[in-house]
Amino acid sequence: MGMGKITGTTTRMADAELFDLMSWMSPAWPIGAFAHSGGLEWAVEAGHVTDRASTLAWITAMVEHGSIRNDVVLFTHAWRAAKARDVPALADIAELALASQIGHERRLESTAQGAAFVRIARSASGVAPFAELLAEIEDQEAAYPVVAAVLFACRGLEFERALTAWLHGAVSNLVSAAQRLVPLGQTDGQLVLHDCRPCVLRAVEDALSLPEDDPFDALGGCTLMADLGCMAHETQYTRLFRT
Repeated sequence: MGMGKITGTTTRMADAELFDLMSWMSPAWPIGAFAHSGGLEWAVEAGHVTDRASTLAWITAMVEHGSIRNDVVLFTHAWRAAKARDVPALADIAELALASQIGHERRLESTAQGAAFVRIARSASGVAPFAELLAEIEDQEAAYPVVAAVLFACRGLEFERALTAWLHGAVSNLVSAAQRLVPLGQTDGQLVLHDCRPCVLRAVEDALSLPEDDPFDALGGCTLMADLGCMAHETQYTRLFRT
């Protein structure tokens, strides 16, 4: 009987954590992710993304070599700093997150979602240490992967589960954008999302082995076309997306 009760309690706690994680990564969590395409809108107009295969290639490149890879680095180091309750380190990581953005719109994409995430998390997450750990970070300078990692760490969520969920959200948002822009059908969109699974899981595995050194040393990328697309997006004549 005792073992049954313990198992039941553990399951209920795990279910509560999973529920919170799903809530924070849900489209209903109001951070405005639907308004951002990460430069994909320009890529479609320029003819670089035209179908399911090119959509998958574009998103995979972003996860493995582009801005999403750098977001994983920032998420990981922010998670570690939050677990250690290291407020100065979090402030440094937040500053690095802003400095590493390629162009105005990439920075806007990260900080607009980050600021919205902070505002709603303060009011609706029920996680007390969250606001304290962000004491040295202005809301308008809060990069999305950094503040998400802080909230997930404060809630005590397992790192692999939290990062996988965050990456799933980032990839899903690009798939949703592609469905509207290419356009992709619903089935093709789900096939792209399914085929992104290997690169997402590899990214999580790589994050586990990131050294404790300065996160700057792990940042980098080789997605020049995507970076140029983010900068060129603001010059497009008509746009569906904010970035």
